[in-house]
Amino acid sequence: MLLFSVLPLLILQVGPNPAVDAFPGTPEELRDRPSREQAVPEQPRQQSRLSQCLLSAGNNAEEALDYAQAWRQMAQSDLELAQTSHCAGLALVRLERFDDALRAFVAAREEIGGTNPAYRARLAAMAGNAAMAAGDAQAALVHFESAEADAAEASDGRMRAGFAIDRARALVEAGQNELAVAALASARESDPANARAWLLSATLSRRLERLGEAQRQIEYAADLAPRDPAIGLEAGVIAAMAGREADARSSFDSVIGVAPDSPEAGTARKYLEQLNGKAAPE
Repeated sequence: MLLFSVLPLLILQVGPNPAVDAFPGTPEELRDRPSREQAVPEQPRQQSRLSQCLLSAGNNAEEALDYAQAWRQMAQSDLELAQTSHCAGLALVRLERFDDALRAFVAAREEIGGTNPAYRARLAAMAGNAAMAAGDAQAALVHFESAEADAAEASDGRMRAGFAIDRARALVEAGQNELAVAALASARESDPANARAWLLSATLSRRLERLGEAQRQIEYAADLAPRDPAIGLEAGVIAAMAGREADARSSFDSVIGVAPDSPEAGTARKYLEQLNGKAAPE
């Protein structure tokens, strides 16, 4: 018996919450990278300012926004201008002013110019995440597509895969599941060792009731990350939906064994109770 009525479908959670920790600190591509418009000794000072501003945004967003605006008045290069907009955008995210944050990240991407595609890609992705937080998946798609294009220009397959996953998240939110399938396929092609891309592909395939495809994808994800509790949990749901109750129990038990204190283990216990016909605990 298929367990559609017993096990609730997991939602496709592709990407972090933009209001929490979706935005990085000092991007790797800025570390020890001299500005094209300033002498090399000035670059550590710029980095220190960006680091200080980003750290402040995590502690006191209003203070960080004031810092970014004051710094902008003294900026002496396109790189510094972009960094001030980057920091202002993050502070605005913390303040949940997502539309303003989106505009700040777009401005930062434009200000950095074409000399640093990896940084441009990150800024475009930040804009996309801000749009998602504002509830505008269609707008987010434009920015995630730009992020992928910039990552391709930077020849960074891992980065490109991550942004393809973000695009898939926006497509699911917009109700365009088939395009999301294609986006996740692009992510797997860009970074075949990305276990998360395989996991989310399996989740979406399962939601679309393509259980054979979902099974193949979750098996590949498990080969890449055998101790990931999210993968074990998804494997159990797929097995349950396919009527393979013994396999489902085994997968849920493995999640509890590998990560007993994890949220996935808590969900696995509830699923096992449902399989056993017991009421879930209060």
